[in-house]
Amino acid sequence: MNTFPRPTGEGLRERGLSAHDEIPKQVQHDKYVSEAHSNELNVLTSYRLNDFKKKAAFTLAEVLITLAIIGIVAAMTIPTLIANYQERAWNTSAQVFERKLEEALKTMNTQQSLAGYSNTADFVAALGKHFKITRVCNSNEITSCFSDKINWKIIDISNNTESETINISTIKTAADLGQENWDTEAIGVQFANGTTGIIAYNPECKENPYTNQFTGTSCISLLYDIDGFKNPNTYPKDVRGINSKLINCAFKMGNTCFTAPFKPEPITKAECEQLKGDLGIKECYFANDYWAGAVKACGGVSKMPTDAQLNDIANYVYNTTGISGYIYGLTLDTDKVAELGFTHSNGFFHVWSEKETSSMFTSAYTRIFNPNGTHVSSSGRTTSSLQAVCLGD
Repeated sequence: MNTFPRPTGEGLRERGLSAHDEIPKQVQHDKYVSEAHSNELNVLTSYRLNDFKKKAAFTLAEVLITLAIIGIVAAMTIPTLIANYQERAWNTSAQVFERKLEEALKTMNTQQSLAGYSNTADFVAALGKHFKITRVCNSNEITSCFSDKINWKIIDISNNTESETINISTIKTAADLGQENWDTEAIGVQFANGTTGIIAYNPECKENPYTNQFTGTSCISLLYDIDGFKNPNTYPKDVRGINSKLINCAFKMGNTCFTAPFKPEPITKAECEQLKGDLGIKECYFANDYWAGAVKACGGVSKMPTDAQLNDIANYVYNTTGISGYIYGLTLDTDKVAELGFTHSNGFFHVWSEKETSSMFTSAYTRIFNPNGTHVSSSGRTTSSLQAVCLGD
């Protein structure tokens, strides 16, 4: 920018001007030049900003392509995310329901009001004092308390998943829930938390009020739907069971059929001694025996899983092959654990096998599952937390 020397007093006099007259004109000139320069900078900056905006903008085609990609990814992932969330919600609700039911049965056991009923209706009336029941439906009106049909999903790792539709109106007795020897009626119930169920009582139920380990679940057979009448009404999603089997297979591994997993109730040494010949048990333990209780529930040692069959289950829940004995460096798929019907605590659970140990017969072999691996171990036969699974027909 050009600068102009300030006129001296002599120069002003030569032009007939005073300093008072000339200085404002000089100021105005300087101001004009400054404004012109400022305007030039503003125009240049505006051009540069517009040019930047043009370079930063997306075309309509680019926007549409991006939205299409986002839509495709969402369509692929959102259903899976929703399904996984729903599975976890069902599993959590089922665990809470079963825990509360066990607490009610334990209270009845402690108060000695668990045993001694000749029919299911009388037992349900007593249960309702400890676990709120809002409606009871007799054996001819079960579908008023429970969905009229359910889908029984059979997980077959060798082939596509099978499914069988079961008409609930055909369920009338404990035998229809898989308990042929109980000779009691099955009735429908609706619990206060919205869960619906079909329940049958074991008239041979025995109390054990001196131990809090006795859950009392051996006294009932229960098919329940954690969502009530809402879909999908499918086992083992929203429909679960305790000591109930409408069909012999809950899942298949190769040609082997497994019933639904369960926590066995113990039997006494006296009962074990009476039954061991029929069940194939070698020796009885001197205290409450949970392994022998599992054998009794399955119908004999021959109906308990072998090591090889438990290896097949391990391969499935760890998404691998070739498991045998001890192996670590794996990752437990807890969704598959729940899919098969097992429960776990932070990724840990144990399953009884068919084999007794030979060391004083105080323990039996189990497969232990944990978040990072699995191995075979012996567990005390008085351990109440272990699960069992039987071989189906």
